[in-house]
Amino acid sequence: MKRLDWYIIKKFLGTFFFSIVLILSIAIVFDLTEKMDDFFENQVPLHEIIYDYYLPFLPFYMNMFSSLFIFISVIFFTSKLAGNSEFIAMQASGVSYHRLMVPYFISATLLCLLSVWLGGWVIPKSSARMLNFTDKYVQHFSVENARNVQMEVEPGKILYIESFQKRSNIGYRCSIEQFEGKTLVMRVSADRIYYDSLEHWHLDHYTERFFTGMEETLTRGDRKDITMPIVPDELFITAEQAKQMTTPELRHYIKRQEARGSANVKAFEVEYHKRWALPLGAFIMTLLGVTMSSRKVRGGMGKNLGIGILLTAIYILFSTVSTTFSVNNVMSPFMAAWLPNFVFLAIGVYLYRKASR
Repeated sequence: MKRLDWYIIKKFLGTFFFSIVLILSIAIVFDLTEKMDDFFENQVPLHEIIYDYYLPFLPFYMNMFSSLFIFISVIFFTSKLAGNSEFIAMQASGVSYHRLMVPYFISATLLCLLSVWLGGWVIPKSSARMLNFTDKYVQHFSVENARNVQMEVEPGKILYIESFQKRSNIGYRCSIEQFEGKTLVMRVSADRIYYDSLEHWHLDHYTERFFTGMEETLTRGDRKDITMPIVPDELFITAEQAKQMTTPELRHYIKRQEARGSANVKAFEVEYHKRWALPLGAFIMTLLGVTMSSRKVRGGMGKNLGIGILLTAIYILFSTVSTTFSVNNVMSPFMAAWLPNFVFLAIGVYLYRKASR
């Protein structure tokens, strides 16, 4: 680590955190102005606004728009270095263009690790408070009824419930089928199913059939007690839940739901892949920012900043659109999360090779 490396790292990180403070301060002012009526109408206590909403708000949006902050920071201070002919002086002293990228990527590595930690462990815990606050006082999005639920609760055991009410823990028109290989050996259907406790369930007005070869044994009854390793919350799969899980919890949840045959896990898979794709985007935004602003141009840094903000907006829009494609089964969750990185990495490598020459 040379003195030059420390100089660029301090410039990079200092500009990055300064831009965060500036932009998030403006974002809080606009958000508070927009939600002020909701806060007064619902008589929200001040400590809840601060602790349950705005404290989680800061790391959530900092991580979400980290690509924008990194790009603007790199373009801002690199354009300033180029405008003061400092890049020319560095290269005249024998420092190659490739060597100049080292402190940039060291800074990008630190920001990448920070983003992984925030997105994987800090934000999921704080987001639960922010989402509960939003659902309670601003916009209700929690789901109270689930329809056409089908999943494998145990190996070979398939549960189907036509409708289930979260508040009462009661479902209507359900069936449980047990398979051995591809052979159906048992089927229970009931007019109503409801949850008791500790994975204990009850069936009302049930019909139970056992199949042995070509023979069938039928039993009817008013009530049957059963045990299933599932709780009612697992029937309500929403994309908002993914944001409240740490990365290990999210990975475990996806594997468990896939084993049960649940089809509504794409939003969770996209969230998991984005938690790795977004931090690694720090390197791509750094590469693009340096190659675009390392040359001295007329008019100062205004043009570079304008192009940088436009490219970052396209990057964020691209990420959002690709996520929609995945949810609609147009592309896989992996491609939805990583495709923007692949495209902008190709652009960055092209511009870097051009700039280094």
